[in-house]
Amino acid sequence: MNTSLTNTARLLGAALRALLVLTLVTGVLYPLAVTGIAQGLFPGKANGSEIEADGEVVGSSLIGQSYNLPLGEGQETPEPDLKWFQGRPQNGLGTNSVNTQYDLILSGATNRSADNEELVQWVKDARAAVIEDNSVPGYTVKPSEVPADAVTSSGSGLDPHISPEYADLQVHRVAERNSLTVDQVRQLVDQHTQNRTLGFIGEPRVNVLELNIALKELTAES
Repeated sequence: MNTSLTNTARLLGAALRALLVLTLVTGVLYPLAVTGIAQGLFPGKANGSEIEADGEVVGSSLIGQSYNLPLGEGQETPEPDLKWFQGRPQNGLGTNSVNTQYDLILSGATNRSADNEELVQWVKDARAAVIEDNSVPGYTVKPSEVPADAVTSSGSGLDPHISPEYADLQVHRVAERNSLTVDQVRQLVDQHTQNRTLGFIGEPRVNVLELNIALKELTAES
């Protein structure tokens, strides 16, 4: 009987010591080491790839955000603020039951097939809006010029980038709304176009938040 109690106590003691050691190593030392290495080598990425403007954090380069006007009386869906470059669709195309207008609760796609009638109608409506919003005096957007990312959301629904083609399509409208020349705005887009990673991974892209911050600075200078 005494031997059994002694063995049980010895096993419990060993288990407790193992728990304490593993808690210290995996719960304290390892997180501190990883955090220290991350902060030392790439602090920007470790802290969420934050983007600052006028001394304040205005977003992350990894998360898309909306550029809308305040809701008017009786409005349920805000209208886009067309003085800014617009990102990929977020109302309907990139939402689900808990992710509306980039509320960062859950990311996700529409999970609809390409021939889904509702999705097809969304795309048609989005294309019509893109054509209407970006057609200005002296420049009319043709349906064939509207790129796919202008009318569809990303798989996560949180894509912060648009294609250079979609950015170029918005140049005339942005120039008019901000009293800038088309060449000024197009140069801004060219400066913020990122090439494929390592020359072959992904596609050329433009970060909308970074582009709009640069647009704000250019507008202030002008």
